Amino acid sequence: MPLFRYSFQRYDPLLHIKASGREVDVSAKAAREVCVAINGKLVKDAKTYLEQVESREQSVPFRRYKRGGAHRSESPGFHVGAYPVKAAKEALNVLSNLEANAEFKGLDLDRLKIIHAAAQRGRQIKAYTPRAQGRSSPSFNTLVHIELVATEA
Repeated sequence: MPLFRYSFQRYDPLLHIKASGREVDVSAKAAREVCVAINGKLVKDAKTYLEQVESREQSVPFRRYKRGGAHRSESPGFHVGAYPVKAAKEALNVLSNLEANAEFKGLDLDRLKIIHAAAQRGRQIKAYTPRAQGRSSPSFNTLVHIELVATEA
């Protein structure tokens, strides 16, 4: 079993709450954009935002991976956006885990603010599809780590 660590370096157990989803099967690019979108928001606002993304009412602005992306009129401050439903669902699971950790520590859930949201590429699952005449084509799947850290604002 690998030893996972957080990329957040200034962790203080009295101030910060952290939660992570390790080796989640979602798109790494979409998970990165979802994490950028919820970083700096209050937890309750991020939760409603992700629920709206999951129901395709609000789009996530794609800032880095925007080539060939569709334009969305409801994207706040940016023209290219998408509805990464699967990544939003997994980020919502990690967010609910973060809320449970904060409740266990006895912190106020209405004042929690996300100060670190990151998505890193995890391990790669390798598979090969057989083709004609003895050849094969790779079909690799990259897993993702989602990390969230929050503190009381």
